[in-house]
Formats: sequence, structure tokens, C-alpha cells
Amino acid sequence: MSWDEFAKHAKDTADWGANYHKTLRERPVRAQTAPGEIAAQLAATPPEDGIDLTAIMADFETIVMPGITHWQHPRFFAYFNSNAAPASILAEFLASIIAPQCMLWQTSPAATEMETRMMDWLRHALGLPDIYQGVIQDSASSATLAAVLTMRERALAFRGNIEGLHGQPQLRIYCSDQVHSSIDRAIWVAGIGQDNLVKIPTTGDLRHMDPVELEAAIRKDKTAGRVPAGIIAATGATGMGACDDLKAVARIAKAHNLYTHLDAAWAGTAMICPEFRPLWAGAEHFDSIVFNPHKWLGAQFDCAAHFLRDPDQLRQTLAIRPEYLKTHAAEDITDYSEWSIPLGRRFRALKLWFLMRHYGMEGLRTRIRNHVTWSQALCEQLRGHPGFEIVTNPILSLWTFKVAGASDEETQTLVDAINDDGRIYLTQTLIDGQKVIRFTAGQFDCEERDFHTAFDAITDIASQL
Repeated sequence: MSWDEFAKHAKDTADWGANYHKTLRERPVRAQTAPGEIAAQLAATPPEDGIDLTAIMADFETIVMPGITHWQHPRFFAYFNSNAAPASILAEFLASIIAPQCMLWQTSPAATEMETRMMDWLRHALGLPDIYQGVIQDSASSATLAAVLTMRERALAFRGNIEGLHGQPQLRIYCSDQVHSSIDRAIWVAGIGQDNLVKIPTTGDLRHMDPVELEAAIRKDKTAGRVPAGIIAATGATGMGACDDLKAVARIAKAHNLYTHLDAAWAGTAMICPEFRPLWAGAEHFDSIVFNPHKWLGAQFDCAAHFLRDPDQLRQTLAIRPEYLKTHAAEDITDYSEWSIPLGRRFRALKLWFLMRHYGMEGLRTRIRNHVTWSQALCEQLRGHPGFEIVTNPILSLWTFKVAGASDEETQTLVDAINDDGRIYLTQTLIDGQKVIRFTAGQFDCEERDFHTAFDAITDIASQL
């Protein structure tokens, strides 16, 4: 393909993309294909000869698109939204064109220096103190793993990477029973072991870790000769939005000299709105904080903002400096590959620069406020409808419900029927052992009318069942 041909196809693709987004409401939100249906249309072996890109694009339409669940659909109310604002898409396109590998300052100075400044912008937008420095990770899962590894090394006086874990003290890490499964996986990958992740019971409307139980678990482990290493807290946990009492967690951590990590992957974005910050009061005392701009802020996936009070502890855990990765004749530079698990790094800061400059922070705040307002209004509308029960009240734009008296099987049947209908997309979760339906809002371009459609879809299908 010549670059002239590239330019033509790029323009055609941009036109296709604009039309796709403008007509998304006409598509079912969730893919309606059966397992294996897409694979059956793909050749078993690669082609020997190339074909024209126009033919490939035609196959893309007929083979790929029917099997896509539309995460950018305005009525995607499942999981947490993974957004792609137009300005962010354009930045990703540019980053793909120049295709830099941004592992070191010298391999793309603009990428490194922009990352530093964009993390400062985000820190300022969240109201965090300037003691924090930041790095862009690929996901909150990676940031959490980096934090767990730091907890491990710090508790072992930074001997684990050198000596291995065999024969080392038994480490313990504490979290609530509401945390995301990525915390469990980080414990596995770090070699700490599932049995050493102590899940503390939760209490109150926000389902926060019980401070009394947390303190007791730490003291019990110390008495038994185990070594407490850190605490992982949550603001806006995935199931129903659980938010820990961060001031209490930080106070206990300080008393026992434990490293703290805050997973605010979804809800962290809402903290650009000052009125929502009481949900994470005390965050400024944590050693490590992560949120995902690719969830609610509008950045193209992947983009996780990871803030650190003392980056040297993370660098001491992850940095490795062979000669070929050293930058000579330069002082006071940052190599962000020493702050993250992968060596290779994409130019993720560019989309944040485009996003925040194009929409402005007030424009982004307005979107979040609208999502919260519209979602909570839908919750109240459903609460007033005969036959429905609100199981957990809204935390920002997340809440759960069910048909009153429905069994777990009946609840799942309703979820499946709603998703097969195609107007909206929802998922289920468990609350106190019962299956409920989970609703969350955060798609970048959703409008109030999409919430009216959600009410109609839920009530229509429930009445049919």
C-alpha cells in the first residue's frame, strides 16, 4: 500500500467511523451472534497473496461487525463504560501513525514530558495535593499489581526480587469483601497467595471495610508471626459501588506502617466534580491511587492514571537498568518504564492532552453530573413502579434492582431477555448472596432520552415475563 492509498483509505475509514457513531442507536447494544458463528467465517490458514483493502473492509462489515458488542452505544449500561471520545480517537490515530515506543525519555522526549504534565493536570483536576507524582499505566489491574509488588518488596526490605520468596516471612494484605477480582489476581501474580489476602467484612450503606475488624485482623496476624504488608481500599467498587472509609483505613495503616493502595478505577473520574469528593475523603493519605480515564473521562482504552506519594518505592521495586536502557549525558530525566511492569510503552498522554483541551474540565464535569442525575432519576422512577425493588441505592450513577420476590433464576432470565431485546445492555451481580440487576451509566455521548428508553425496556420486558 502506498501512502497515497493509505490517505484515501484513512479518509474512507473516518467517514465510516462517523456514520457508525451517528447510527449507533439503530443497532442492538450487545452482539446477537451465537458462539462460533464468527470463527466459522474466518479462513483456517493465512492467505498466500494479498488482496485489496476495499475487499477486506467489506468483509469487516459482514463478518466482524455482527459480532461486536457496542461499548460506545449510548445505552450501554453494563460493566463500566470504556469510552472513546472523538478527540481521543483522533489522538490515538496520530499516535498510531507516528508509532513511537515510549519506554525511555530519549526514545520520545515529547511523550515522557507530556505524560508528566498530563498527570499533573489530572492531579489538579482531582484536588490531590502536589506531593503526588503520576504515571500512565495500561489499566487499573496493572497499577494494582505494581502496588502489591511494592507492598511485598517494602515488607521484605526489598529482598524479594533478589532472593525470591522461598523462606521469606508469610505476608498478609487486607482489603474489603467488595473489591474487584483484579486484586485477587495481583496477589496470585505477586506470589503472595490467595490465602494471604484477608477480606474484611463490610458494613454501612457504602459497604465499607469495618475498621474494628481490620484492626483485629492485623493484630491477629502479627501475634501469629505473619507480616502485614499493605491495605487495598476501594472507592466505587464494581459490584454495587462500595466505598471504604479512607480516613479510618489510612489511620490504621499509619499505626502499623502499612503501604496503602486505593482502587478508584471507575469512581475516581467523578472526583473532578468537587461535590462528589466526600466519597473518597482521606484519599490524600494513601501511598498509591489509581483511576481509569478510559472509563468515565472519555479517553480511548487503554489509559490508567496511577498516582504515587513516593515513586522511589515503586522504582526500587520495578526498575532494572542494563546498559542499553541508560541515557548518558542527561540528568534529571524520567524513564517511565521504571514505573511500570512492561518495558514497552505507548504514547497514551497524547489522548489526554487532546481530550482535556478540547472539552475543557467544565465540559467533562457537566457530562459526569448529567450521567449521575439521569441515572438517579431512573432509579427513582423504577422505585415508584409497582413490582420493582431497589436493592442498593445509587452511588454516583451505579445502583442495583430486581423484580420484587424474584428468584435468582428469574432475575437472570430477565437480564438475558433485556439483553436479547437489544435496546439496552445490563449485567447481573450478587448482593448479600442474592442475584440482582446492576445499572450504571457513563457512556460519553448518552442523553436523557436513553434513560427513558431504559425504563421502557426494563418495564416492558418484565411485564412480558
